Amino acid sequence: MNDPFRHPALFYRGDDEYIEGTVPFIAAGLAAGEPVAVAVPGARHEALRDALAGSADRVQLVDMCREGRNPGRILPGVLLEFADRHRHAERVRIIGEPIWPGRTAAEYAACVQHEALINRAFAGRDVEILCPYDAAGLPPDVLEDAERTHPTLIESTAYRASTRYAPDEALADYNEPLPAPPMADTVFVHAGTLSQARAFAMATARDAGLDPDRADDFELVVNELITNSIEHAGTRCAVRVWVEQGHLVGEVVDGGRTFDPMSGRRPAPPEQPRGRGLLLVNHLTDLVRIHRSEQGTTIRVYVKI
Repeated sequence: MNDPFRHPALFYRGDDEYIEGTVPFIAAGLAAGEPVAVAVPGARHEALRDALAGSADRVQLVDMCREGRNPGRILPGVLLEFADRHRHAERVRIIGEPIWPGRTAAEYAACVQHEALINRAFAGRDVEILCPYDAAGLPPDVLEDAERTHPTLIESTAYRASTRYAPDEALADYNEPLPAPPMADTVFVHAGTLSQARAFAMATARDAGLDPDRADDFELVVNELITNSIEHAGTRCAVRVWVEQGHLVGEVVDGGRTFDPMSGRRPAPPEQPRGRGLLLVNHLTDLVRIHRSEQGTTIRVYVKI
């Protein structure tokens, strides 16, 4: 049985190819009465509105630079949220552009994992997600990764099957060891010292210059990570906090070796009382990086100062 889910990558060069590749996709969805969302960098919105003319008001436009700054937030907060809200529609169309020139290396790794996980998240659903890639502005290895995470490729309106399609391989390849942190104090935490760890996170956040609301967010994020670690790994964990390139960075390391890559990427229904920790972490931070190995799990979070 063929999977109704479609996940093509559009390789475009220049503004004209961008419009030629995206607007007919949108127009076909609107003509069929399908809900359509377009989650792309905000700089693209004006050109898309002009090209769509009077149809633009029927499209949900999302600024991916804001809503998708943390790639871990895109599935639960943008793609699945829209598709679930319209789950009674016969078909849903979405344009999602999570990768653009200027993404950092750390963000990019998380983006590739996001693109790979889209295929799991939507398997069996009557949804099509078109992902534009700036073939003129992105390096060749980014386009090669796109071929691994998308089963179909579009260039100059021509469709072809990807001969490199291997999303699980891409997901595993970017489960890479994180760069060694700078010299930072390490606090070892167990259930009985959770309050001290929260105080440590809050003090560091204030010293780094986070405003009070974001300092509260950072304390909550660290608390969620530690609580999750103690509950699932069953041992104490190591906590580090430091400042790096304009971000406050927090890291929790434990001996747990079991991890669901979709954790924190599924919207939580209102009746779900538990299992929201990583979802909340993704929502409150600017980037989340996770590395799993036989030695354990490292989760590193970034909050812009």
